[in-house]
Amino acid sequence: MTPFMPPLRDVRFVLEELLEHASLSLPGFEELEPELVEAVLDEAARLAGEVWAPLNASGDRQGCHRREDGGVEVPEGFAEAYRAYAEGGWNGIGVAEHQGGQGLPEVVASAVQEMLHGANMALGLCPMLTAGAIEALARHGSDAQQARYLPPLVEGRWTGTMNLTEPQAGSDLSQVRTLAVPCPDQEADHYRLRGQKIFITWGEHEAAENILHLVLARTPDAPEGNRGISLFLVPKFLVNDDGSLGERNDVVCSGLEHKLGIHGSPTCALSFGERDGAIGYLVGEEGRGLNHMFTMMNEARHKVGIQGIGVAERACQLARAYALERVQGRRSGAPCAIAEHLDVKRMLLSMRARTDALRALALSCAAQMDLARHAADDAERQAAQARVELLIPVVKAFSTDQAVEIASLGVQVHGGMGYIEETGAAQLLRDARIAPIYEGTNGIQALDLAGRKLARDGGAAMTALVDEMEGTAEALAASASLRPLGESLAAGIEDLRTAMSLVLAQGADSERGADAVQAYATPFLALTGHVLCAWQLGRSALRAEAALAAGSEDGDFYRVKLAAADHGLRHWLPLGRAQLASIEAGMTSLAALDPATL
Repeated sequence: MTPFMPPLRDVRFVLEELLEHASLSLPGFEELEPELVEAVLDEAARLAGEVWAPLNASGDRQGCHRREDGGVEVPEGFAEAYRAYAEGGWNGIGVAEHQGGQGLPEVVASAVQEMLHGANMALGLCPMLTAGAIEALARHGSDAQQARYLPPLVEGRWTGTMNLTEPQAGSDLSQVRTLAVPCPDQEADHYRLRGQKIFITWGEHEAAENILHLVLARTPDAPEGNRGISLFLVPKFLVNDDGSLGERNDVVCSGLEHKLGIHGSPTCALSFGERDGAIGYLVGEEGRGLNHMFTMMNEARHKVGIQGIGVAERACQLARAYALERVQGRRSGAPCAIAEHLDVKRMLLSMRARTDALRALALSCAAQMDLARHAADDAERQAAQARVELLIPVVKAFSTDQAVEIASLGVQVHGGMGYIEETGAAQLLRDARIAPIYEGTNGIQALDLAGRKLARDGGAAMTALVDEMEGTAEALAASASLRPLGESLAAGIEDLRTAMSLVLAQGADSERGADAVQAYATPFLALTGHVLCAWQLGRSALRAEAALAAGSEDGDFYRVKLAAADHGLRHWLPLGRAQLASIEAGMTSLAALDPATL
């Protein structure tokens, strides 16, 4: 199987040439130098390529196993690989120094996460959820909770989980029924939880000393609906006042989910309170649990997009290597590798263009996170946060949808061998398929974009983004060789403006607005994702043209950038632009449909 090579060259291109290391100029990062960032990325690539990646296939084959005592065994080597990650300080790479982390920019942390997910998605899920738990506690936990629980989380000695879903409550969290009863002792600060949660990623394992479960539950007198949900911290092992671990809490793994992919990730059903009730501690305000949990979920949604990009990158590498070595058919009368056939070239270039565009978009979003958190000017922070909130549903949904398509193309390049597990192409497709589902299905992400993020400011944040994209289209049109790319990008931008106006106008209809948003949300997000990625490819083309004109020694890299931009803007973007026709076609057939007649 082809070894995984973390995409260091393209990551450097995005950070240095597209983003110009802008995060390093923000308050708090002044002492960081690009050389340090490069050293961090090099070492992360070594961990990903040499330690994590070799376990990807074996972890898929072995899977996880639940013991009779409720403990879970993860695949061979996973615990050691996780500990190598934790001991190297990687878990705290993007955490503030005053919280025990290394205080590096989010854009650097995101680049590192992509490499790790590309190396081993099943293993990468463990620290991904822990990062969300750290963010939730840092934002909403009490001083005492932060002092007790954050240090071991940041160090990676403990891991974190997110407990939302129940058998009867999937995306509709208003149906959550897990009960949290206050301790009758007025001096106590804890609750007793009883209930069941399902689909809990890394919900039980022994790779870390302890697991902190962040759990949505209701207090006895809580009102129905979302406003009655609170957030609780439930440790696997209770923690003593001196920070040492105490007795096992009343939470157990009652079963492991048997999944299509990510077999190396223990996805658990957890039972709280089979004995006296699982001890939990209220995080933040009672009744605002869903609001607090969204801190963790937004962090996770961006990283799920990053995760999809990592899998797409590995699919690109596998497909390219196979196409170069597989001899089949003839060109100019002689046997040739399938990489010489134009249809295979089309697939390889499509995979590469999409993956690079998605990476640039996700890292641009991470750079905006840095700006929102660290910019000196309040107005600049607010504008950046508005853009982050606009981009996150696109990064999550569009990146993961495309990752599935890219992995599927990878199987197609392999032909029949792609359908055989030994090549690894099939595993990538199986693994990638969960990403459009969890952390809020992609349909929910589309509703968030069209029904909330777009509508709440009348499209102001989107308009500012579109205006910026038009500047890139104009720059492309000013170049004789890149003018067709600029014309294509300008046409896509105009379609996005039209679609935005339609969705806003119909969504504001007092009678049918909610239905209109539901009908148009997914095509609107798909159009937005295509145009945003085309924008990133256009920016890349401008940089590549300038580098080649300056006589860069890395000519092959920049020529591929130009080829990818041409393919993305002139062959892939038109597929996205077709979404406007879907929106303009209206929702009559959808509204009239009786699903029972299908």
